[in-house]
Amino acid sequence: MSDPKVKMQNARIDADAKYFGKRKTCKRENIPGHAHSLTFSCFRGKPFLSRDRSRQWFVKSLSAARDAHAFDIWAYVIMPEHVHLLIFPRNDEYSIADILGDIKRPVAQKALRFVRETAPSFLETMRDEQPNGIVRHRFWQRGGGFDRNLVEPSIIHSTIDYIHANPVRRGLVESPDDWQWSSAVFYSGCTGCVLEPNVASLPGRKQ
Repeated sequence: MSDPKVKMQNARIDADAKYFGKRKTCKRENIPGHAHSLTFSCFRGKPFLSRDRSRQWFVKSLSAARDAHAFDIWAYVIMPEHVHLLIFPRNDEYSIADILGDIKRPVAQKALRFVRETAPSFLETMRDEQPNGIVRHRFWQRGGGFDRNLVEPSIIHSTIDYIHANPVRRGLVESPDDWQWSSAVFYSGCTGCVLEPNVASLPGRKQ
């Protein structure tokens, strides 16, 4: 029989995923020993992560942030217009807001520089005019996205399964490990994972 807590968690994730591009505020709880399930999207749900170039920018930025902020990556998937991450900060003091800033900022900077140099007409797709008339060009949707604190192993593993199943649910691939831009490649035992997760700190899956 399935764990009712797992079913409830998956229902919350499914409901939230429908609105990942709409929420503009996010409450952070930086609690030692907690993992964080994070979801954030490209500006207005645009598929800015549909090219290998931008995906590689993201992988490099995520890897650098992992080193700088001492967190373990338990799972990830890079979708065309959003990202799911499951991370575990190793230090008692940490800031998810700072971590996300250091993940997202370099990607946005590289994207804007590339667009300005090679395809300036594409800037209109990234244009965000504020009520006060100020115009910004954005790669990422404004706001904090979604952040859930996780501690129970059953919920952690159901979240990993959910993250890995994203490309399958979208019809992009038949199996999670067919999607190159996901930690599912590592978990399946296949070679060629673009960024290996840190599984030593991952709690065991309870039967």
